Amino acid sequence: MSQKQMDEASGSKGCLYLVPTPIGNLEDITFRAVSTLKEVDVIAAEDTRVTRKLCNHYEIGTPLISYHEHNKERQGAHLIEQLIKGKKIALVTDAGTPAISDPGNDLVTACIGEGIQVIPLPGANAAITALIASGLLTNHFYFYGFLPRSHKEKKQALQDLVYMKVPIIFYEAPHRLKETLKEIHQAFGDRNAVIARELTKRYEEFIRGTVQDLTNWAENAAIRGEFCIIVEGASDDQPSETNHWWSHLSVKEHVTYYIEKEGQPTKEAVKQAAKDRGLPKREVYHIYHIDS
Repeated sequence: MSQKQMDEASGSKGCLYLVPTPIGNLEDITFRAVSTLKEVDVIAAEDTRVTRKLCNHYEIGTPLISYHEHNKERQGAHLIEQLIKGKKIALVTDAGTPAISDPGNDLVTACIGEGIQVIPLPGANAAITALIASGLLTNHFYFYGFLPRSHKEKKQALQDLVYMKVPIIFYEAPHRLKETLKEIHQAFGDRNAVIARELTKRYEEFIRGTVQDLTNWAENAAIRGEFCIIVEGASDDQPSETNHWWSHLSVKEHVTYYIEKEGQPTKEAVKQAAKDRGLPKREVYHIYHIDS
């Protein structure tokens, strides 16, 4: 893309370019991405140290500034100001496509609100790369990304996904992989699933099996790298109640689980069990205290 083409594309205001970067293998970048990174006025990077290695490899001398979760409000305002003045800025993440599971989406939204043109470039993406080699259905899928870190919020998020009939793609960090696999198994049951790790790198690996198989693997494997987890959707012939982690428990056992395993007071445990089952709290309280 020539300088003239870039100026014409952005008009009197500047332009934000969303530039995907390699997810592991440095060769997985397009000619257009390299030329764009060379021709913009500045590159906004999630981690300038990571992006500088890429720039050095391709002899890109464009100035770098940081834009990440912890400075997005202050730095975002600065970037918008520069774009309004006519600057051309490329947004990159550490690896893959920007604005997916990172604060780049906030900057895109702000640009659109200011009438600043946003131009996306195609390129590397971990979720799609993992999916097409998973062996699971690919004609429809649901991308979730990172689950909440809070145990309670994660459990609720998984319950909200229980009935989806398409493969679901999660991202997960290595230190949370074991816990997340256990909670997926608890919520979804033993469905087919795939773990993809170190995509496009030397030690790229796919682990396929049931969720229980993957949980067992994680207990004994050296957990390194970033992970994609893909879980098949709910089957049509699977009774809906078997999708609940608590389906094999009585009401009293359900309440007791929250009291003993999660340390909740009885009142809160009754409330949560009633919410899970879609029953009135009074009914669950009666069953727990009187009928059992």
